[in-house]
Amino acid sequence: MQYIWVNGQDEGHNTYIRVPPNNNPVTDVTSTDLTCNVNGLSGANVETVSISAGANVTFEWHQHDQRTGEDAISGGHKGAVQVYIAKAPSSAASFNGQGSVWTKIYSSGLLDPSSQQWATDIVNANQGKHSVKIPSSLPAGDYLLRAEIIALHVAQSYPGAQFYIGCAQATITGGGSVSPPRIALPGAYKGSDPGITVNIYNNLQSYTAPGGAVWSG
Repeated sequence: MQYIWVNGQDEGHNTYIRVPPNNNPVTDVTSTDLTCNVNGLSGANVETVSISAGANVTFEWHQHDQRTGEDAISGGHKGAVQVYIAKAPSSAASFNGQGSVWTKIYSSGLLDPSSQQWATDIVNANQGKHSVKIPSSLPAGDYLLRAEIIALHVAQSYPGAQFYIGCAQATITGGGSVSPPRIALPGAYKGSDPGITVNIYNNLQSYTAPGGAVWSG
């Protein structure tokens, strides 16, 4: 994940994002790398973007450095796209994202069984972008926004699924007072989950992503 957009405004390359050392995937669902990728437990040197509750946030992915015109993820890497959010107890920069703190606000997986069209195909067709509305009922404060792509092309056995993860730091303004459902990452994902260990080439007719249901706010 290399860019975020807030209400259609490009915030710049790697701005407000905890940037991992390379574009290698995470494959161990018990590792703290599942939270915000490698070296992602601190954002001490990362700035925090201000976002109003109810705003539209777009995440933009690329295989290589910046916008080179290639797909966000290799065309053979079929899979799901999800977004989570977690409220920091103090500043976003000092938040490690551990414990039952994450709320799923977006999930897209197998879109068309007949053509085997996946969420990743749509992201690629949209120049690496996918968007989510920040629930307007979330309380104001500092948050981590966590986007993930789950590539399933070699997920027939565990570890096989490839998790591409990006976290951005945000201060949400306005908002409400709702306390949403939360899960832990790592913690909620199991290697045996049908959304993690799955043969997508076996005429798959449905797909259930890990992490439970989307909270709509």
